[in-house]
Amino acid sequence: MTTFGFGRELVDHAEGVWIHLRDGRRVLDFSGGVGVLNHGHNHPRILAARRRFAEARRMEVHKAFFSPYTAALSHNLAALLPGDLSVSYFPNSGAEANEGAVKMAYKYHGGRRNTVLRADISFHGKTLGAGSLTGSSENAFRFPGLPGIVVYPYGDLTAVHAAVDAARAPDGGCDVYAILVEPFSASTMRRWSDDDLLALQRLCRERDIIMIFDEVYTGWGKTGSLFNFMRCEGLLPDILTYSKSLGGGKASIAGYTAREPVFRRAYDRLTDVILHSTTYYGFGEETATALEAVAVVVDDDYPARARMLGAVLQPGLERIAKAYPEVVGRVDGAGALWGVFLGGGPGLLDLAGRLMPGFTHDPQFRTKLITLSVIAHLFREHGIMTYYSPNADNPLMVAPSLVATGEDVEHFLTALDATLSRGLPRLLTAFVRERVTSRW
Repeated sequence: MTTFGFGRELVDHAEGVWIHLRDGRRVLDFSGGVGVLNHGHNHPRILAARRRFAEARRMEVHKAFFSPYTAALSHNLAALLPGDLSVSYFPNSGAEANEGAVKMAYKYHGGRRNTVLRADISFHGKTLGAGSLTGSSENAFRFPGLPGIVVYPYGDLTAVHAAVDAARAPDGGCDVYAILVEPFSASTMRRWSDDDLLALQRLCRERDIIMIFDEVYTGWGKTGSLFNFMRCEGLLPDILTYSKSLGGGKASIAGYTAREPVFRRAYDRLTDVILHSTTYYGFGEETATALEAVAVVVDDDYPARARMLGAVLQPGLERIAKAYPEVVGRVDGAGALWGVFLGGGPGLLDLAGRLMPGFTHDPQFRTKLITLSVIAHLFREHGIMTYYSPNADNPLMVAPSLVATGEDVEHFLTALDATLSRGLPRLLTAFVRERVTSRW
């Protein structure tokens, strides 16, 4: 986005869904912090929890002492999650959570299996391990990564069955130790059907494959249930990963929670207890913040808030798609997480993409340019901040914080309607002119 000259303003402060710039303007933040800000900016209960921790001079972290904060957070998560998902680890980021989950799955099988499955459009992080498990076009350069990775088309149960059947250990048994699944792909708006997820669960139980659900973005109420998989009765991953809004918009903390039998078989012995650890595991103020963040999610019923926002967003976006079929291909989403798939425009855009440095071989240049012209106009003329997903079809993301109101949504929809009513030629011309001017 900064390549095209957008987003150079400086922020003074932020509260709720509003960002206040240093030049005095107020901006409605409809990005939701890319999943981090379910609680909005600077939620008062989150600030108060961190203040209490600091004023009491609590000890941050020391592995020689029992942490009541880690114990309490683990307990509360076990109470909220279904089944026997009860043993939690708390690293710093979603990528670390996914790597920790994969390590646990590998250790569960004692290193005797060597194949892990991930989807073609997956996004699990950008560290070496998690990056190698990521199929997003964001990771265009392939760094070295984990061995034994097999890719399946997202949501294709038949392809998963074929991949599992093809992965045979030397003794003829199954060689797959884990499969990573995003029940709802937050970067592409694609989702598994409930029936296929239950069938996948049966396959994993039959073959003793660890089923890992990545809900780093979709967790904590974003799509209308506490975690997206919980909409489906009887569905239970072996390991669940989460992050982003776990920290209430203030703390860098992630987590992964395993079913107790999986944890015990992998790590529950003195010789293995420190096979996975990290310096800032259970960092005191971060964990205390997460405790309050989870309490707010429950007390204020964030899943219900997401459903309320979705009840306004869905018909509004569908009405806009119907009004501008030459620009909006489709809209899709759930709760407070939606994508608007934009396209069209003159063929000259393809030539511009071939000539512009850095985008010569980008097949999505047209979509990106159109989407960014809409983003820039919303920001410049209506004071609304949005973003686009760098993965797959590059949708315009509509992902407000869960403290947003129905009135905020209506304001956004009115602004998007007014923006698209200008027509692509005027939007693109203004955007390119702004870009040229900003360079000089």
